[in-house]
Amino acid sequence: MRNASIEVSPISGALGAEIQGVDISQELPGSVIAEIRQALLDHGVIFFRDQKLEVDRHKAFVRRFGEIFVHPNFRGTQADPEVVNVVRNPGDARIVGEQWHHDTTMVAEPPMGAVFYAIEVPPYGGDTMFANQYLAYETLSDGMKDLIGKLNVVHTDRNLAGPRAAVSKSRSTAVREDADWQETVNLHPAVVTHPETGRKALFLNHSHCVAFEGMTEDESKPLLGYLLEHGHRPEFTCRFRYTPGSVAFWDNRCVKHIAVNDAGPFRRVARRIQIQGTRPV
Repeated sequence: MRNASIEVSPISGALGAEIQGVDISQELPGSVIAEIRQALLDHGVIFFRDQKLEVDRHKAFVRRFGEIFVHPNFRGTQADPEVVNVVRNPGDARIVGEQWHHDTTMVAEPPMGAVFYAIEVPPYGGDTMFANQYLAYETLSDGMKDLIGKLNVVHTDRNLAGPRAAVSKSRSTAVREDADWQETVNLHPAVVTHPETGRKALFLNHSHCVAFEGMTEDESKPLLGYLLEHGHRPEFTCRFRYTPGSVAFWDNRCVKHIAVNDAGPFRRVARRIQIQGTRPV
């Protein structure tokens, strides 16, 4: 499928498309940025190959879609607060993003999306999988839609950062674990309406969600667990295999993802920059 200046090739029936015919390191005209944004809205996650993206050009591309989001749990652990260098070394027991998740949903205004640039890629392994949360919502029964449409969910970062989480000792990409770290907690609807497409999507994830508002964690587990697992049924997903210079750009508002921890003896290095979002409604 070719637009005015880019070619969009879907990679699965559920979501995801590769974009050809554009060098995102260049200062692109507004019309091309609009085409890329539309492809993102249409497919949930888009991919580019063979890009040469220095940090300044990476930031410049991200800023065409919104302000850069600074992740609170990487402050002080990275040289540049606007950039997260995601490093996986052989022997790491854990990796960044190893559960199905939307990014950074414990904050009041989670990121709209992220642009992820592959720098050093293993010969196999280290893929990312993505799941369409429009489909996750639309395939629920009417009764379930009515039930969860009234529910808010507690999102927290207590399992991902801070002294008690203690994740940095088992992986190469460290997060804040200092004594001054404080848990961030916010409520978000279980079902959100995408601010640009107007479509409804599930907004729940393993990394951050612990309970429904007004319920205990134990009371929440049966329904919450069902919805979390439902959200990544195979028919809702796609899988992307990186090559050096690949870029993944996902819409955090309607897509979950997971980093597949199967790189074995190989090193993997990527750079992620997130885009500021708005409060989910």
